Amino acid sequence: MPVDTFPLAAATRLPPRGSRLPAPIQTFLYGKYRHVLLPRVHQRHGDIFTLKLAQFAPKVVVLAKPADIRNIFTGSASTFHAGYGILGPAMGDHSVILLDEGEHKRVRRLVMPAFTGPALRGYQDMVAQLTKDEVAGWETDRPVNGYTRMQQLTLEVILRVVFGVTDPNRLTEMRPLVYHVASIGPITLLGLSNPLLRRVNPWRRYRARQERLDALLYSEITERRRAKDLESRTDILSRLLVASRSDPSQDGLSDAELRDQLITLLLAGHETTSAALAWTLHELARQPVHLKAAQKAASTGDDEYLSAVAKEILRLRPVVYELARQLAEPVEIGGYRLPAGIAVMPAVGLVHSDSENFPDADSFRPERFIEGQPAANTWIPFGGGARRCVGAGFALMEMTIVLRELLRDFDIRPDRPRPEAPYMRNVTLVPARGARIVLTRRP
Repeated sequence: MPVDTFPLAAATRLPPRGSRLPAPIQTFLYGKYRHVLLPRVHQRHGDIFTLKLAQFAPKVVVLAKPADIRNIFTGSASTFHAGYGILGPAMGDHSVILLDEGEHKRVRRLVMPAFTGPALRGYQDMVAQLTKDEVAGWETDRPVNGYTRMQQLTLEVILRVVFGVTDPNRLTEMRPLVYHVASIGPITLLGLSNPLLRRVNPWRRYRARQERLDALLYSEITERRRAKDLESRTDILSRLLVASRSDPSQDGLSDAELRDQLITLLLAGHETTSAALAWTLHELARQPVHLKAAQKAASTGDDEYLSAVAKEILRLRPVVYELARQLAEPVEIGGYRLPAGIAVMPAVGLVHSDSENFPDADSFRPERFIEGQPAANTWIPFGGGARRCVGAGFALMEMTIVLRELLRDFDIRPDRPRPEAPYMRNVTLVPARGARIVLTRRP
């Protein structure tokens, strides 16, 4: 088969041919309803299909078969490049998510020491204390928005545990900036790279907040480099600086690279973790048996079960529905020859909901992650291979600790029995009504 063709039998077009909607509107609609559209296309066309969103938009190849996805995760770094170039104006050109080949390997090597097992254990006490402080002020015996509460908590974790900010005045100024920068929507994101749009709102307003947050972060980085207690500090920024200082190649992270990693952790970790925690509250509130088991685990310090709850939520309610890689070279996947330049998308949501990968896939059953590990490339909320999310361990640790502290003190019930539908907010799937729950204090 010629390299420049890939006539997949499952080729499809969304919206259907003949639609008069402008290309940006079509792309927006796909982004908003991908979790509805992709399962339907998958059911009709199978585990590999092309997708074309608009007349002049490039095709993408969607993958839902673990064996094909394995080829992506284990493939050469020179073939499978980052597929998130649109994030550059927000995250920065040095973000580990956006770099490729040698530079990606160098920056990842310098970032990973902040996410080792011992490092993660060093963050637990801070996350636990921040959770206690947050839930102490929660209202009880009336409906509350679980998603909003989790957003507030995870933002504080970013500020204190990731950025390591301790100055009260700087924290006060950074909180609203961090919130607005982290809440970037797809329309703002799409227009950030356009110099003309950056002159008008909402892009001008976003840039102003971004620049002020950058100034505060650079000040924090400069002061931290001079800190005499740097080696004993346990926040992520300090650990990144220590790793850079001890780099045998004498080529540590620059201030600009540090800034980009911090913003990457903010943008990639805030919305996803708060959404996952909101879904956890939503499910436990409607699953009395599992709620009781999770409360028992919280009371006895059984983090294995609480971690299984977190993993099952990330399977059942994937907050990021698909991943992306850009082909720098032609490659064969699933029996088809794909040309350079197109994007391939492992569909996380399709893989997680396939009953061949997870029996009784529609049911919330944390025990499946205690009974044994899922088959390779079937549980992929953090991607896989050399580009697996560097913050995966941190996210699971944070979810486990938050659940432990929360469930020790509270009973949870839904404000109404009917489950909430998924709703696409920016790039994450969240409960449509915000995971509305009623909390009561446990005796």
